[in-house]
Amino acid sequence: MKRREELTLIERLYLFEVIKGVAQTSGDLIKHFLLYIGQVVGLNKTKKPWATYEYPDEARPYAERCRGRHRLTLNPEGSVRCTACFLCATACPAKYISIDATEHENSEIEKFPHRYEIDTLLCIYCGYCVEACPVDAIRMDTGIHPEIYPPDPRAFIEDKETLMMRSRVLEDQGPEALFKAHMNKLKAIETKPFEGEY
Repeated sequence: MKRREELTLIERLYLFEVIKGVAQTSGDLIKHFLLYIGQVVGLNKTKKPWATYEYPDEARPYAERCRGRHRLTLNPEGSVRCTACFLCATACPAKYISIDATEHENSEIEKFPHRYEIDTLLCIYCGYCVEACPVDAIRMDTGIHPEIYPPDPRAFIEDKETLMMRSRVLEDQGPEALFKAHMNKLKAIETKPFEGEY
């Protein structure tokens, strides 16, 4: 992108630009106010006059490519697809992935992770782990934002079984069921009275 070298006289005075900005903001304010009044009196039911969502009762739809919670993909027989190559842990700038590899009893099968943990408190959700994986073993395509856990930091460490279970639920019940279970969990947290700790 090439920057313009010279500004016009009106642009150098900045007065015209300030007036343009105030006009834009005022126009948006009046437009949204009239839309809200029309909604209140029963006109214009097709559009919401506000941009907020009553979360967790109402959720914003996520795009298909949203980097949501992590999950480990599975082979057709149900075992984890990960070969414990450590490329995801190497590519991670936050160093939040911990893997302990082990050999399989069958020598024809590659090694697999005995322990696979993700510390979601350290994760920056950049997606480098997904891009680095050569066997498509880890994904962030659940369409759900990161999990909310109790105040104990150890609860934010997601183990291999949790990550595999997300793939099973996604395959068996679909993304809607996974999202619904997530929203029900959040509603339960919201309605639970505070007692010092969860």
